[in-house]
Amino acid sequence: MKNKNCLLLVLFSLLLATLAGCTHTHCVFVKGGLIAEDLNAQPRIHLSGFFYETAQGRVNVPAQITVTPSTGGGSLTLPDGRTVNISLTHSGGNTTLQLSAKPDADIIKWGVAINASADEYFTGLMERVVDGPQAATWKAGITNGMNLRGQKVDMILKPTTSVYAPYYLSSRGYAVFVQGNWPGFFDFCASNPQQVKIEFEGSSFVAKIYTDKNPAALVQAHALDAGPPFLPPKWMFTPWRWRDEHTQRTNYYDGTPATGPFNSEMMEDVLLMRAYGIPCGVYWIDRPWGSGLNGYDDFNIDPVRLPNFAESVKWINAQQMEMVLWIGPFFQGEMLTNALAKGYTLAGQVRPANGNNYPMVDFTNPDAKKYWQDGVAKLLKLGVAGFKLDRAEEDIPETGPYKIFDGRSIRENRNAYPAMYVKAAYDVAKQFRPDENFALMPRAAYTGSSAYSVFWGGDIGGTQEGLRASIIAAQRAAVMGYPNWGSDTCGYNDQRLEQEVCARWLAFSCFTPIMEVGPLKNVAFWNLPREPKYDAELIAVWRLYTRLHQRLADYSHHCAEEAHRTGMPIIRPLFFVDPKAPAAWSNWETYLYGPDLLVSAIWKKGQRTQEIYLPAGSQWRDAWHPDKIYSGGRTLSVSAELHQIPIFIRIGSMMELGDLNKEWTESAAIAQTRPDLKALEAEAKAWFEKNK
Repeated sequence: MKNKNCLLLVLFSLLLATLAGCTHTHCVFVKGGLIAEDLNAQPRIHLSGFFYETAQGRVNVPAQITVTPSTGGGSLTLPDGRTVNISLTHSGGNTTLQLSAKPDADIIKWGVAINASADEYFTGLMERVVDGPQAATWKAGITNGMNLRGQKVDMILKPTTSVYAPYYLSSRGYAVFVQGNWPGFFDFCASNPQQVKIEFEGSSFVAKIYTDKNPAALVQAHALDAGPPFLPPKWMFTPWRWRDEHTQRTNYYDGTPATGPFNSEMMEDVLLMRAYGIPCGVYWIDRPWGSGLNGYDDFNIDPVRLPNFAESVKWINAQQMEMVLWIGPFFQGEMLTNALAKGYTLAGQVRPANGNNYPMVDFTNPDAKKYWQDGVAKLLKLGVAGFKLDRAEEDIPETGPYKIFDGRSIRENRNAYPAMYVKAAYDVAKQFRPDENFALMPRAAYTGSSAYSVFWGGDIGGTQEGLRASIIAAQRAAVMGYPNWGSDTCGYNDQRLEQEVCARWLAFSCFTPIMEVGPLKNVAFWNLPREPKYDAELIAVWRLYTRLHQRLADYSHHCAEEAHRTGMPIIRPLFFVDPKAPAAWSNWETYLYGPDLLVSAIWKKGQRTQEIYLPAGSQWRDAWHPDKIYSGGRTLSVSAELHQIPIFIRIGSMMELGDLNKEWTESAAIAQTRPDLKALEAEAKAWFEKNK
């Protein structure tokens, strides 16, 4: 075998020598080595369709490569006089492909194609179900689940479901990670059923090709290369509550006069959650919380909307909760005027009519970044423990001749911006909380973001299709190297607040790392803008699943430690553990939450049964019917009432979820009685008088 490999490499060298002056279109550039055909070895990855593009058009590069475990490369001269260099560097079972040319000043794009098999499955790239306008992500009639086959995807950030990574995984045992920040394009067998086409802007092209028969290993390798993922504090894995806008009202929802020392809506939430026995570890106040047209001027808290804010943070902390605020990557108020005068903003940005998202910070300018960080520091000094980082992909200039402070074009900056934004917030947060006892949660992400933050799924539609999209997005995010992810429970856009959709979403959110509930049109389950306004059913479901999520916090944090250390995500699609089973690829509603829990999220209204595939290699106990144990490697149909999500516990684990049926009965009974807000408020007022 050793002699045969040597011979192949010699032949490969002879081919390179022959190709050095090749100018006709039938030249073949073949990577030497043995081609493995069986499923337990390296897949046959054949690269062809190479090209580069200039303003004058596309130039085909007559080369073909079969990637195998050896290193090589070569160059060839094309009719335009340009010398193209192709190199493959093999290390640790993976291969890095590099394409470049001399001269390269006018090259604007590179492309390559990879062979595809008839039923090959592809996933990754984005949390969206489909590329295109936002609403397309949750439209009806989508049946392909996580599979991108047949889709074309522009690899450029789009609002607002905007967690992206230039990385995809194939069911054939390989994955591709395109390095850099230039926009790109993927065509998964849409134009040619036998090819994946990849195109990326820039004067050169670098991609890492991972190979492994285990899909989880492919995900882990990329997660560590792009991260490693941030390890959040344990409190991040407890339940969250938020509203979109916090109005200071004169009365609570039931007419009780609001005379407490803090924002009335925040007090209503905290007091009622405590009375119902609904745990909450994070309270998040979205914008507006400041002064000015958009409630964000100069990082100053609005004392009318949020009276006694510093003391309210301490009160929140006394309830074993942390305070999180909304922030954006732009200046407003006096900071806006000063930033424009000092040139701290992104070149090429046009001011929107509403003045929002303007002017954006140029984070490559150290002085601009410091000026913005000084504003964020005001909030950290008040005890704020984290931030929702919005708008890193909205109103960002992306075309034109402009350059950012460090000399890069605004085109290259487009995908790079979210990682710079969250890194700037991370650096200032660490100054005030050096033990990393903070959480940063952007809605936009690209390569480099995962090392500093956790993520939420943007402004998703509040419909059953929006829930379906979130179930897919949670697993796509895990594949892309973003293990700490959550969604706007019950949706954000088109908030219909349908009881069935909200109940199913609460159950699903319990089994995501971030369970954040809100904004519910700035109200709560006790005063909804439809009948029943006081929805005891949803209060009970909320109580049931927040209590379960709270009990899982240690388990979730342990899984996050594993994600940080090894790249293994918390949410694990079934094909991670049973890749040889077709059902593990097709049953996308079902996934593992860590190694010991399997859940199957229901998203269709009216559905009371669910088809579930239990992966081979383990036995599984039904958490709702503990006397029922099933062997893996089979599909079964289970019943699930409105308050139930199918949950299975791996036999042999130490996992204990408690008596879920008993807890549901207790929750349903407790939700029937409205707590006395006057008495609850009196306790808060007494605390304030003692601690002010």
